[in-house]
Amino acid sequence: MTRRSFLLPVALLLLAAACATGPKPPPRGSRDIIVLLPDDQGKTGAIVVSSAGVERRLDRPRQTVTVDAGSPPGLPTEMAKQEVQAIAGPALAALPKPPAKFILYFEHDSVDLTDASRGLLQSVLDTIRKRAPVDISVVGHTDTVGKKGYNYALSMKRAKAVASLLLGKGVDPSVLHITSHGKDNPLVPTGDQVPEPRNRRVEITVR
Repeated sequence: MTRRSFLLPVALLLLAAACATGPKPPPRGSRDIIVLLPDDQGKTGAIVVSSAGVERRLDRPRQTVTVDAGSPPGLPTEMAKQEVQAIAGPALAALPKPPAKFILYFEHDSVDLTDASRGLLQSVLDTIRKRAPVDISVVGHTDTVGKKGYNYALSMKRAKAVASLLLGKGVDPSVLHITSHGKDNPLVPTGDQVPEPRNRRVEITVR
């Protein structure tokens, strides 16, 4: 969503105040331009723009309405990509990239990655090199099989094993933050003592 307002220059306002001999004209109202943009995944939600007792729903990419101060919003239209870029391009470019998240899975009761997760490591490293992140969190998890203390230690070993792989590829150790959740935060909620493979994991967040 972006906002564009049109105001008289301050110098012009001061000059009018100094020289006017008749009644002062009413100040010009502001105009808001609301544009609905997709998120970084290309998904578009919906918003309702309300003014002067009238509501307009926006639920399509680049759908827009214009609202003058104290007036109902206009009818929704679709803004051209070029115009969106002209209005909001610099602001959008200045936004920080959303965190990149990866999940690596482990064999049962082990610090060995599954074959598929070993193959994902290169994508993790490529993302880190492209982003030059200031923070990389590495969080270990287990399924619910076993005692809480044992699982906490196991998930910490998993997190450290992944961190060691990243460090071995040249990742700056000062940006790595390693933690362990044990079996307390399952990706897939289960009862106790359930060997759920998707809960045997390390989550990596690159910021």
